[in-house]
Amino acid sequence: MKITVLDGQTLNPGDNPWTSIEALGEFTVYERTPNDQIIARAKDADIILTNKVPLNAETLAQLPKLKFVSVLATGYNMIDVAACTARGIPVSNVPVYSTDAVAEFVFALILDFAKRPALHSQLAISGAWEKSKNFCFWQNPHFRELAGKTMGIIGFGRIGQRVGELAAAFKMNILAQSRSRSAETAFPFRWATIDEILETSDFVSLHCPLTPENQGLISAASLAKMKPSAFLVNTARGSLIDEQALTDALNTDRIAGAACDVVSAEPIVSTNPLLTAKNLTLTPHIAWAASEARQRLMAITAENIAAFLAGKPIHTV
Repeated sequence: MKITVLDGQTLNPGDNPWTSIEALGEFTVYERTPNDQIIARAKDADIILTNKVPLNAETLAQLPKLKFVSVLATGYNMIDVAACTARGIPVSNVPVYSTDAVAEFVFALILDFAKRPALHSQLAISGAWEKSKNFCFWQNPHFRELAGKTMGIIGFGRIGQRVGELAAAFKMNILAQSRSRSAETAFPFRWATIDEILETSDFVSLHCPLTPENQGLISAASLAKMKPSAFLVNTARGSLIDEQALTDALNTDRIAGAACDVVSAEPIVSTNPLLTAKNLTLTPHIAWAASEARQRLMAITAENIAAFLAGKPIHTV
């Protein structure tokens, strides 16, 4: 079997060997693949591994040897799953590799907003502490405790629930929204509507998949419902947010702050309005990328391929 990786650089930038996958077939890896080279590189592949390189119906029709697709991620919106199904091509993803990594990153963003340790370290080193008339000083208008605050979680799957677990450890009150409302947890939380979460939460964290129905979920109207002191976090998908509306809300102090690890077009383009927003932490899609998470992703991808080769595909979408 010929196994081709179309965009392997983010999974293995040099510290996460492909050894377990190389052992499963004739292996070729490309660091990244432009759209106009997808067919040329994938035409002889029996198995394709892709993270963000799209496989649409038109492309799939030109890959007659393709038998299996394994997505190097949890999200699979770049794959035309219906077209794959019609051609008898199973598609697998990796559903659980980054749960801890993303949840921890959410709290890194929240704690940075509430405490600003790096900012105050820079101020102290630059001489601002030395010039202070008091034994302490701070320049964070949102310096606060998390205990007793309300965390609103939109999307309560594995990552959302882990965020809730961490929030509970900080003694926060937890509101959750999920279409299924089927979660059972060891920590207390309460189901709520999206509107209730927006209206009452001190911190709102997005953890839902991107669908046609929730694209632009956080709009000008949504942001108008939030507390002026609220903080929004998005580590899910960039297009869940109307980026111009969020920029306007931040620049007019409609909400106190936001953190986005994802944007609508990645890498970010110079015209993205978020680049002009104040009180925004903007990170380059790294919440998932802890070394342990990438190692887990590699191992589970090898399991996906081995299961397919054994005639029993797993983690199919």
